Amino acid sequence: MEHTNGRGPTWHGLLASLLIASYLMTYAANAHDDALEREQLTTLARQIELIDRLAEHTTDSAPEARTRYHFDYTRLRDDLRRVRIGIQDYLVPRRAQPRDPAAIDGNYTQRDDRNERQP
Repeated sequence: MEHTNGRGPTWHGLLASLLIASYLMTYAANAHDDALEREQLTTLARQIELIDRLAEHTTDSAPEARTRYHFDYTRLRDDLRRVRIGIQDYLVPRRAQPRDPAAIDGNYTQRDDRNERQP
């Protein structure tokens, strides 16, 4: 049994204060983590935008004569746009709605059979 003489806090009071302080520190750390995550996602969205611009520029300056296989910049740009929109929807949600279940393609090689030799 705990004995107090009225001059100091009880063990229960100290424990409660310690638990509250621990919770507040955890809450502050989580708020910091959320802010850091938002900052990192914002940076990532900007980098994706830069990659998209580079892909657009590369598409415009790609040589006319295509080889049998070539990089599909249009598909890449579609996937980049999809990822960028996903990040923006997370950072600034419009409203609760179902997620888009379509997967990113990821296959950026196209085969051009027009340049293949006929037997």
